[in-house]
Amino acid sequence: MTDIETYEQQLDGEKPAKGGELISSETTSLARPSELLPGVLHVLPLANRPFFPAQMAPLVLEQDPWLRTIEAAAESSQKFLGLVLVSTDNLSAAQPSDFHSMGTACRIHKIHTLEDKMQVYVEGLQRFRIEEWVSKERPFVVRAQYFPETSYKDVTELKAYTVAVINTIKELLPLNPLYAEELKFFLNRFSPEEPARLADFAASLTTSSKEELQDVLETTHILDRLGKVLLLLKNEVEVAKVQMRIHKQVEESIQSRQREFFLREQMKAIQKELGIAKDDRTAELDRFRARLKDVKLPEEAQQRIDDELQKMSVLEVGSPEYGVTRNYLDWLTLLPWGKYSEDNLDLEHAREVLDRDHEGLDDVKERIIEFLGVGVMRGEVAGSILLLVGPPGVGKTSIGRSVAATLGREFYRFSLGGMRDEAEIKGHRRTYIGAMPGKFIQALKQVAVANPVIMLDEIDKIGDSYRGDPASALLEVLDPEQNRDFLDHYLDVRFNLSKVLFMSTANQLDTIPVPLLDRMEIIRLGGYIASEKIEIARKHLVPRQLKRAGLKRGQLKIAKSALREIIEGYAREAGVRNLEKRIGAIARKAVVKILNGAKLPINVGAKNVVDYLGRRVFRKQKPLTGVGVVTGLAWTPLGGVTLDVEATRVHERGSGFNLTGQLGNVMKESARIAHSYILANCKAYGAPADYFDDAYIHLHVPAGATPKDGPSAGITMATALLSLARREKIARPFAMTGELTLTGQVLAVGGIREKVIAARRAGTMELVLPEENHGDFEELPEHIREDIEVHFVRQYKEVVPIIFPGSERKSSR
Repeated sequence: MTDIETYEQQLDGEKPAKGGELISSETTSLARPSELLPGVLHVLPLANRPFFPAQMAPLVLEQDPWLRTIEAAAESSQKFLGLVLVSTDNLSAAQPSDFHSMGTACRIHKIHTLEDKMQVYVEGLQRFRIEEWVSKERPFVVRAQYFPETSYKDVTELKAYTVAVINTIKELLPLNPLYAEELKFFLNRFSPEEPARLADFAASLTTSSKEELQDVLETTHILDRLGKVLLLLKNEVEVAKVQMRIHKQVEESIQSRQREFFLREQMKAIQKELGIAKDDRTAELDRFRARLKDVKLPEEAQQRIDDELQKMSVLEVGSPEYGVTRNYLDWLTLLPWGKYSEDNLDLEHAREVLDRDHEGLDDVKERIIEFLGVGVMRGEVAGSILLLVGPPGVGKTSIGRSVAATLGREFYRFSLGGMRDEAEIKGHRRTYIGAMPGKFIQALKQVAVANPVIMLDEIDKIGDSYRGDPASALLEVLDPEQNRDFLDHYLDVRFNLSKVLFMSTANQLDTIPVPLLDRMEIIRLGGYIASEKIEIARKHLVPRQLKRAGLKRGQLKIAKSALREIIEGYAREAGVRNLEKRIGAIARKAVVKILNGAKLPINVGAKNVVDYLGRRVFRKQKPLTGVGVVTGLAWTPLGGVTLDVEATRVHERGSGFNLTGQLGNVMKESARIAHSYILANCKAYGAPADYFDDAYIHLHVPAGATPKDGPSAGITMATALLSLARREKIARPFAMTGELTLTGQVLAVGGIREKVIAARRAGTMELVLPEENHGDFEELPEHIREDIEVHFVRQYKEVVPIIFPGSERKSSR
């Protein structure tokens, strides 16, 4: 019979001990009373890991829930206590159902109370299983069944496991010094030849999970237990090796950095002794002085920099004031004092750049050429602030870039839209944490010259708040007489901005403060007509969108007819921004087709634009016609539009006048003036004199969801009322604009370019305009005026024979 067979027979004959039996199964000697284990045990729950028979350690417990349990166990003669792992992490809420079935019977050695906690020193004695719950309320009491360990001799397989466990523990010792202390404590109490105690001790050494450790505790078969413990130890060795490797890597990195630090410090000390190195403060001071070499500073700036350099030389490097002074000197020495780029004043070159970058806008280009021509005569371009006003997407910002390229100057752009803090313009005072100069000083630092082109975008959308009024702060910047001594709050030193060419953009002038507007020279940009948009798309927009989509010219071809269809059906606004978006959408859909294997090239014509962009946004609509219906022209921040005005007689039960169409106050006044004028001159213009006596008149301007205002629809509304009174519709398509007075005078209006473009876009080629706007019309480019017939009028009596041919003014009031 082999050793292991003998061992298995012994295990088969091993029976659990009942309460009151010996701790050890060796029965060759009498047992002392203190070695008897009680049949009934008070039990405590453990949350993190089980307690093993080979352990001796302190437990820290809350006094409130467990004081009675400890006192009851300590008052017994043997001071025995059961420790059992529970499945919940909240020990105070543990219930009998949370307890595992097996734990460790322990003896209490010492109790310490620490405020609301207590420390209990316990020694693990023997495994036990909960047979029955005697008390299911705190203090918990159970009836226990014990599992005493048996001593075995000369069992070969058991020795092999024991040696394997001991060797694995030896592997752990050099990896963690704490293992050596634990092993020393164990050897003082037990012999390494006791396999059961060794297995429990080895399990308690590991950082395994509480479930794995509980599994070891519940394993009473010694060989199975040793096998499980050996696996846990092997895993612990691997974890310890990884930890040691990480620790060594971190330590080596730290040592390397420390070594480098010490070497640098030694090198600095050696260089300082040899006179070839300087400390940080001296190096900073020398760097600032080097920047100012060959720079001619104003006397005020030179004095301020000298004072600050002197202050910095005596300040401690670690003081807060040192950092403030260093940053201040950094800004002062980086500014382009007296550094100017040379202007290219070749007008032919200017024309080439403007024509290359922009299609159309001939009047705007000519105005810029005139501006540059004055600079040629003076020898420099300075002193003027240009304001480009026009609808979105007409190229205001890009014109600023082209002007900078024409002159060969640096270009800097920032948006004023929504700016509410004066400090954005004039800087913060240095007393504030995180103080910085204003945008203009930041721009000069970035471009490194004192005569760049600075573009102030969206100047009409600047705001104000309790932090100050940025528009008022701009007054000093944009005044040629003041900006030569511009004072930034952060610098507190005057800087000459008179050589800077300022350009700004706006969609409208109404929201720009008058004092600020007075300092700028206005250049108006109207919208583009269809032919201009087509050329812009062909030369600029289509190539740019093909590049963004990663397409080559031969892969996607958009016909001229397709571009016209996009312009008329999807992008009728004054600018070309929406047109570019539509072309981009076509390019993206073409990319998908190509990736799906479509045949190249992909051709887009007028008929299949709808396949790429969906149904038309703008349908072809004929102008409204009929009695009391007249087409007017209006200006909006987005460009010119045609506006139909309708008038009708609702009933004859009493006179009245109703206005609808979300009209503004000015437009309502124009409507009432038109009503009063026609009412007073009905008979003179061929309408029944009593037509309005008992008539309730309703005048409506369609597109009621769109707000409308302004005086330019006066003659349009008067003509609609006269058409209603004469019961005669307008003979041919007309569009008109002009302010009407009570005496019949037709006054000038603004936005002639935008209004003419809107009429051309709508296909209305016969217009009625105020005589005072004759010059504005003549200034329009020839391609906009082409084929348009215009009637200029000074008084409304001149409008009637144009609109109603054959009619004669019978009398005049």
